[in-house]
Amino acid sequence: MRCTARMAQPEFRTEIAVGGHALVADEPASRGGGDAGPAPYDLLLASLAACTSMTLRIYAARKDWPLEGLEVELSLLGMGETLRIRRTLAIGGLDAEQQARLADIAERTPVTLTLKRGLPIDTRLAPQE
Repeated sequence: MRCTARMAQPEFRTEIAVGGHALVADEPASRGGGDAGPAPYDLLLASLAACTSMTLRIYAARKDWPLEGLEVELSLLGMGETLRIRRTLAIGGLDAEQQARLADIAERTPVTLTLKRGLPIDTRLAPQE
């Protein structure tokens, strides 16, 4: 996996290339950006929401459960050391036991586990041309 982000204009606009897709990130106007795309924490939440949705759909399909609908709502709460994510699942077509099982599975999706345990980041400078 590889992702490249390049500074663009105006101000905070950032053009991202990842997995053969082009995305734009930006800050909202209230923070000095042009609101041309999601802000960095919005993208983080989007990644977690997508992983949660995909993983739960796969699990339900493997169990042959009649999943009729799934909505994942995420909120970023707190600041600094108290920063946390609240995840709310709205699940249609399943009984209470099946819903509880999906909630349990949500706690072990790949992106959830990565965020919970942390991930080392090694930063280096590219050679100057």
